[in-house]
Amino acid sequence: MPCLNEAETLASCISKAQSWSVSSGLNVEILIADNGSTDESRTIAIQLGARVVSVDERGYGAALTAGCRSALGRWIVMGDADDSYDFTSLNDFVSKLREGYDLVLGNRFLGGIKPGAMPWKNRYIGNPILSSVGRVLFSSNLGDFHCGLRAFTKAAFFRMDLRTSGMEFATEMVVKATMMKMKISEVPTTLSRDGRNRPPHLRPWRDGWRHLRFMLLMSPRWLFLAPGFGLVGFLGLVYLRIYLGPWDVAGATLDVRTLFFTQVGISLGIMLFLSGLISREIGVRDQLFRFSDVNERRIYQRLMTIRPLVGFCLMLLGFVTSLDAFVAWGDLGFNDIEGLQLLRKVSLATLFLSNGGIILTFSLLGSFISLPTRKISYSDELAASSREK
Repeated sequence: MPCLNEAETLASCISKAQSWSVSSGLNVEILIADNGSTDESRTIAIQLGARVVSVDERGYGAALTAGCRSALGRWIVMGDADDSYDFTSLNDFVSKLREGYDLVLGNRFLGGIKPGAMPWKNRYIGNPILSSVGRVLFSSNLGDFHCGLRAFTKAAFFRMDLRTSGMEFATEMVVKATMMKMKISEVPTTLSRDGRNRPPHLRPWRDGWRHLRFMLLMSPRWLFLAPGFGLVGFLGLVYLRIYLGPWDVAGATLDVRTLFFTQVGISLGIMLFLSGLISREIGVRDQLFRFSDVNERRIYQRLMTIRPLVGFCLMLLGFVTSLDAFVAWGDLGFNDIEGLQLLRKVSLATLFLSNGGIILTFSLLGSFISLPTRKISYSDELAASSREK
C-alpha cells in the first residue's frame, strides 16, 4: 500500500488485509511504502505488524515501485491505503494468478461504484475516455485502465521495468503489460468512498493529462507516424496542384502565397513522421516496442537505411532548382521578383532544401541513438573493482 499521511484509514486497511490473510490461508506480507508521512501512519503500521519501507522520492509511482521491489512474495497485490478498496475480497485476484495470469486488474465499472466514491467528471468523462483511448491505441479489451487495486507476479513487475513516478504509473503498467503480450485479466471490484477527511492526492485534470500524454507517447504510430504521413500526403497533393497553376476553390483562388504556407505544413508532416521513426528506434532499443511481424521489421529497417539518401537527394534537387531560379532571376536583371513562375521555383527550391536538411539531421540523430550502449558504467566497474580488492 502506498502511503502519504493516511493515519485516518491505514489501520482499517491493514486489519482487513490481515483478516483476508487468515481466511485465505496464504502466507501474506503487508508492506507499507511510506512516501514521507508526517502524521502517525508509520507508527500505526508498525504497531499492527506491517513492514514499512521509506520512499524518499515523492509520487504514487515512486512509492509503489519501491514497495514492489522490496516485497518478499512472488505475488503482489497493490491497493490504496484510503479504505476505498476492500482488502477482504482478494480471492478473485489470487484465483486469476493461480490460473497463470501475469496481471489482474480490478474493474470498478463492473463491480460497482458507491455514491460519493468517484467524482462525476472522473466517472463519466475522465476514466471512460482514457480507457477508450487506451483500448484504441494498444488494441486492448480492458474496461478500466486506472483501477488502483490490482495483482501481478513479481516476475512480471520486473519484466515491465516501470519508470514513471506519478499517477501515470497505473497506465504505464497496463500499457507495458499489453505491449509485452502478458496474460491480463479483469475482475469486478467495488469502489467505496474513502475514509479521509482531507482532499485526495489525485488532481483530476493534471493527472488525467499525464495519463493521456503517456499513452500517446507510448504509441508513436498514432502520435507521430499517422499524422505526419497524412499531412505530407494531403498537402503534397495540394502543393503539386497549386504549383502547376492557380486553383479555384469555392470562389477563392489559391496561388503562390498558399504555396508557401502549404510547404510549411509539409515540413511539419515530415518532422512528425521522422519523430515517429526516432521514437520507434528508442522504443526498440529499450525493448518497449516490438515488431508485429517480419514485414514490419523489414519496412522499418528499409526506412532507416534510405533516410540519409533521401535527405541528400532532396538537398541536391534543391540546389539545382535554386540555380535554375537564380538564372531566371538574372534574366530579369536581378530586380524585384514579380513573376509568379519564378516564385514557384523559389518555393520548390526552399521546399527541397529545408526538408532535405531536416531528413539529414534526423538521420544523424537516429544514428546517434542507435549507437551501442554499455549496460554498466565505468564508475560502476571501478566501484566493483575496488570492492574486489
